Amino acid sequence: MYWYATGIPGIGKTGAEKMNYRFADRMQRVPESFLGELFRVSRHPGIISFAGGLPDTSLIDAPGIAAAAREVMEEEGPLALQYSTTDGYLPLREYIAARYRTRLGIPAEAAEIQIVNGSQQCLDLVAKIFCNPGDPIGMERPGYLGAIEAFSLYEPVVYGVDLCDDGPDLAMFGRVVEEHSPKFFYGIPNSQNPSGRSYAAETRRAIARILEGTDTVFYEDDAFGELFFDGRPRPPVKKHLPERGILSGSFSKIVAPGMRIGWLLAPEPVLTQFNVAKQAADLHSNFLCQVILHRYLSSFDLDAHAQRVAAVYAERCRVMCDLLDDLLPAGVTHTTPEGGMFLMAFLPDHISSMDVFREGVRQKVAVLPGVPFYVNGGGDHSIRLNFSRSTAEEIKEGMARLAGVIRSLS
Repeated sequence: MYWYATGIPGIGKTGAEKMNYRFADRMQRVPESFLGELFRVSRHPGIISFAGGLPDTSLIDAPGIAAAAREVMEEEGPLALQYSTTDGYLPLREYIAARYRTRLGIPAEAAEIQIVNGSQQCLDLVAKIFCNPGDPIGMERPGYLGAIEAFSLYEPVVYGVDLCDDGPDLAMFGRVVEEHSPKFFYGIPNSQNPSGRSYAAETRRAIARILEGTDTVFYEDDAFGELFFDGRPRPPVKKHLPERGILSGSFSKIVAPGMRIGWLLAPEPVLTQFNVAKQAADLHSNFLCQVILHRYLSSFDLDAHAQRVAAVYAERCRVMCDLLDDLLPAGVTHTTPEGGMFLMAFLPDHISSMDVFREGVRQKVAVLPGVPFYVNGGGDHSIRLNFSRSTAEEIKEGMARLAGVIRSLS
């Protein structure tokens, strides 16, 4: 990238001298992001987009959050507008820890929790404290695109483990752990992004048995654990791995993503290093939003709200799955999520997901090709579909358009 001087006094020289910005080598090795293109096409007029990953805006309790904000500003304004500690607002951390104890049976304490700018920040900071260039890490295949991009900045060697309907392929997982001793394995056991799959209870226990006695940390991203359609929480892998498990969570999917409030639950040695990296990155997360969120949650039934959100998403998921079965040509299969916001469809070998993406944009329906979700190649015949953002009517029209796209490519 170059800047061309314009002769402005004090800035460069007159003429066409080129400034060579000496960026870090790592920037040349970061995989090209598909997200910019995705957001661009999703804004086209008339597009029905299943490509994004947004919660439904209509399910955000804006009046309730506004009322909490007014109370905070009236009663605690000077405190809430001041700098704070890096680990986050203590009452909010106590609230999160109490929910772990009552909801999941994990003996969590506030001292084990760090507030972050959405659980996405955990990806960056965990990789920062664990990874030297060339270090081994493991992750699911397909895996979360945001994690692939965040980890790549620290130049690890990534070993993908194929994801089956009930979780990672355990034989493959065991080989990666034994042969490469990854610093950590990153996974989304609950309603995974992109596939929508969830780990079976036995798979969770088997992962703990495989990691017992190793130095590999299991990094568990639980962004969707509150959104199981049956309302039944699944015990996290960390319950079986108290010292080798770290667990991130977020209020983005069940309260409001714009508040950017997430957290990490981790053993003290990990949290100490994480806090150092967090402080260097931003001193602390948005303190005003932390105080407002805690005030809001103190008088709000979060469990009931999460169940309402999950019920809406369950119906939309059912509609999408039924239409995939009824409208799409033979040879197209799909996952059937138990919760969350996403599913994956798998195309016949002669149909490229990139062709579906490009032709879909032309026919006013956007999907996300599977390619960027696969480390070390793959995903050419899979697409990710989001059902949380679209109404049932939009899903019906979008699925009809998608069926037309796939037929035209057949």
